[in-house]
Amino acid sequence: MVGNPSDLGLSYKEVRFKTEDGVELHGWFVPGTQEQTWIWFHGNAGNISYLLENLALLHHHLSVNFFLFDYREYGTSDGKVSEAGTYLDAQGARDYIVSRQAINPDKIIYFGQSLGSAVAIWLATQREPYGLIIEAPFSSMRDMAKRAFPRLPVYLLVRTKYNSLDRIGGLKCPLLVLHGDQDEVVPISQGKKLYEAAKGPKHFVEIPGSGHCDAYLLGPETYIRALSDFMATLER
Repeated sequence: MVGNPSDLGLSYKEVRFKTEDGVELHGWFVPGTQEQTWIWFHGNAGNISYLLENLALLHHHLSVNFFLFDYREYGTSDGKVSEAGTYLDAQGARDYIVSRQAINPDKIIYFGQSLGSAVAIWLATQREPYGLIIEAPFSSMRDMAKRAFPRLPVYLLVRTKYNSLDRIGGLKCPLLVLHGDQDEVVPISQGKKLYEAAKGPKHFVEIPGSGHCDAYLLGPETYIRALSDFMATLER
């Protein structure tokens, strides 16, 4: 852990909660002034303490409640990471938020970045959110393996699936897809592929000049406008 929200002037509550299989996870609840509550599913690299600048920007402009948590084996959370484990973690995070007083369970938004997009999409198929926001998402791990090794059948050896492409078509909640046009980790074509497979109310926003999950730094105006517009659409 490299810091906490108080380092950037944000009040927060340290949280420990357990998943269905008994793993204890760590998170931060950062209160806002709006009724919406966002559950934040982070990417593969780092832990929630790496999201502080992104969090500060969003909290300043959107003022919603944020719940950030680390999957098992990330940050100070217990357990051993696995695909199935991250799904249990997501479910446990939502259960915790719903259990809090003064939280409107009908206005919970899932916000997933990169790997976290796949986790958020899975949870949305189990427990429909008020809205779903995914930033720099990929269609599946196999698709990513094909891109990384186009001349070798490495994708056949990939055991971790995170197959969002097979799931996203079944979602009915409003969807916002954000993707940087300079993303070299997960190309924008992956985000567009998922977007095209979605059937419900949806919107795609390309962030000019932005790479992988750095829109809050390289395209903050477009980033905040897209998120604000999405929130307003949900309220209407």
